[in-house]
Amino acid sequence: MSELIDDVHAGFEQRFGGKADGVWSAPGRVNLIGEHTDYNDGFVLPFAINRRTFAALSLRTDRHVRVASSFAEEVVEIDLDELSPETVQGWAAYPLGVAWALGQDGADLAAVPGFDLFLDSNVPVGAGLSSSAAIECAVAVALNDVWRLELDRRALVGVGHRAENDFVGAPTGILDQSASLLGRTDSAIFLDCRSFDTEVIALGLDAAGLEVLVIDTGVTHEHANGGYAERRASCEAGAKTLGVGSLRELTVDDLSRARETLDGETFRRVRHVVTENARVLDTVRLLREQGPTAIGDLLDASHRSLRDDFEVSVPELDLAVETAQNYGAIGARMTGGGFGGSAIALVPGHLVSQVQVALDGAFAEHGYAHPDMFTVVADDGAHRDA
Repeated sequence: MSELIDDVHAGFEQRFGGKADGVWSAPGRVNLIGEHTDYNDGFVLPFAINRRTFAALSLRTDRHVRVASSFAEEVVEIDLDELSPETVQGWAAYPLGVAWALGQDGADLAAVPGFDLFLDSNVPVGAGLSSSAAIECAVAVALNDVWRLELDRRALVGVGHRAENDFVGAPTGILDQSASLLGRTDSAIFLDCRSFDTEVIALGLDAAGLEVLVIDTGVTHEHANGGYAERRASCEAGAKTLGVGSLRELTVDDLSRARETLDGETFRRVRHVVTENARVLDTVRLLREQGPTAIGDLLDASHRSLRDDFEVSVPELDLAVETAQNYGAIGARMTGGGFGGSAIALVPGHLVSQVQVALDGAFAEHGYAHPDMFTVVADDGAHRDA
C-alpha cells in the first residue's frame, strides 16, 4: 500500500503542479453472503478487502474543483455552485457526487472552498468488488476532514449512498458504503439494512486455514443498467402485491402464499430475497458457533438462488463456481450485483493453487478469457493514510 500512496502523491503533483494536503483511502469489498437483500431492507454480511482506492486532495482558495485519476486522461473541472446530476457525467460523477451529496445532507457548500483531487486504485473496476463505493468513501472521509464537517461514519454511509443513487443514477442499497466505511480486520460487518444496526462478526479465516479466492471473470457490468433496475422493480412489485412494505417482512413460511399470488418470475425474485435473508442469519450463527469451515453449503445455495431465481449470473460465473467447488473449495458463489464481475471461493490454503490451475484450464477449454485471480483478507475501513 505504501507504493500506492507514493503513486497517488506523484499523480497529484503531475496533474496539478503542487503537493497534496493529505491522502485518504477506502477499501473495496467482498460480500460474503446476502446479495440483492440490501435494497429490500434485509440482511447482508460484507467485509472490506485489502484492495483500496486512494484520494490525494488539497483545498483551494476559490470555489473551483478539479478532479483527475490514474484511469482517465482528462482533468474534470467545475465550480461547487454548478454541481448537479445534470452537469457531471462519466467517472467523475462518483467523486463529485459525494461533494454534492454532502451539500444535500446538510453541509453548507457555500461556506467551503473548492479542491483539487487525484484518485488511484487497485480495486478492479467492473469486478463486483465495489470500486465505485471505494471512490465515494475515500472522497467522503477526505472532504469530511478538510471541510471539518465532523460527520460520523453512519452519516457518511448515507452520503455515499445518496451520491450513487441520486447523482450517478445507480439504484443500489447501502451494503457497499457500509463495508467500505465500517470494515474491520479479519471481520465481516453484519448489517441490518432496515434499522442500519451493525455488528462486527469475527471471520477467523486465518485460524481455520482458509483463504478467500476472488475470481474476476473479466465480464464487466454496470449497476445503472436495466437488469439491476428491473430486479429491484420486481422486488418492489412483489412486496406491494403481498401487502408488505418490503420483502424483509416475509419469511420462508410466507413463500407458499407468495407462489399462489405472484406470477412465476416475480415469485422467483421474491423467493431469492426471502431465502437469502435466511442464509445470512444462518451464516452469522454458524460463524459464531462453529467457525468459517461450517458455512460452505450456504455459499453454494446462495449462488444457486442467484443463478436460478434472481437470474443475475452469467456462464463465466457459473463455471468459476462449479470448478472451484470441484477442486477443493468448501463453498463458492458469485458476489456483487451480477451480470458479470467476480465469484468468491472459500478454499483451504494448501489447495488455492490447485483451484487456480483448474480454473485456468476450465476457462481456456470453454474459450473464455483468462480470469484474474487473487486472494483477499478482511481489512479496515476508510481512513487517512498520510
